[in-house]
Amino acid sequence: MTRDPTEIDAIADRILAASDAGHSIEPVTKTVEDFGLEDAYRVSARIAERRTARGERPVGWKIGFTNRTIWDEYGVHAPIWGPMYDSTVEGTETPDLPVLCSLFGLVEPRIEPEIVFRIATPPNPDMDPDELLSCIDAVAHGFEIVQSLYPDWRFEAADTVAAFALHGRLRHGPLVPLDAGQDRADWAARLSDFTIVLKRDGVEVDRGVAANVLDGPLSALGHFVRGLANDPLGRSLQAGDLVSTGTVTRAFPAQAGETWTTEVIGLPVPGLTIAFF
Repeated sequence: MTRDPTEIDAIADRILAASDAGHSIEPVTKTVEDFGLEDAYRVSARIAERRTARGERPVGWKIGFTNRTIWDEYGVHAPIWGPMYDSTVEGTETPDLPVLCSLFGLVEPRIEPEIVFRIATPPNPDMDPDELLSCIDAVAHGFEIVQSLYPDWRFEAADTVAAFALHGRLRHGPLVPLDAGQDRADWAARLSDFTIVLKRDGVEVDRGVAANVLDGPLSALGHFVRGLANDPLGRSLQAGDLVSTGTVTRAFPAQAGETWTTEVIGLPVPGLTIAFF
């Protein structure tokens, strides 16, 4: 069904107001009959228009639910995506020093270690992983801090898309040029075979491998490019965009006072430390 634009606007306004206030709301799928993914991406586009109008500048995209190992946990069994903004994304050139990050205003935040690409040339939807790699000029490791406006992380896939694809913050380390010290074939191999170890206050809580993310971050990027080509949400993938490709480990609740660190094994990007307040 084609939903009335005024209803889409009302849903967008409710979600954005809840996020701005740091409040939970009931899932849209519980209050709006037959609310599906097509509706949710329309809501996402409306929210992006509102955020841009008030001065937030889109700087890229996050892809969510690329990690098949967590699909059953959340009841979402396919990737989703949404925009990221200059108000939510920050990088550091000194990964040996802790990145300070406020959790203020986030609802039920969780931490996810991810691989981040910087786009040099917008890719085509029919590209294979090697061709996709040719469209990337740098790779970084980062933490995405996701949030759920829906209590206890209970939702349907459409709810997550409508609520910013659960994006809250992204903090990433140095963007390592793909031609720095290794050829592209080596990068392609490493991007399909690496491990990230995640620690909280010095104690390992999980580790994940590249294959968790739809068989590797390049595959996750390809899935996103094909989906966005079918439904561009008012903004295509652009040169200079950052794309966060999904959590390599499980997602864990994050609290002020905690320090989280990662070790990246098999990929020439540094691990990261983040301290929450």
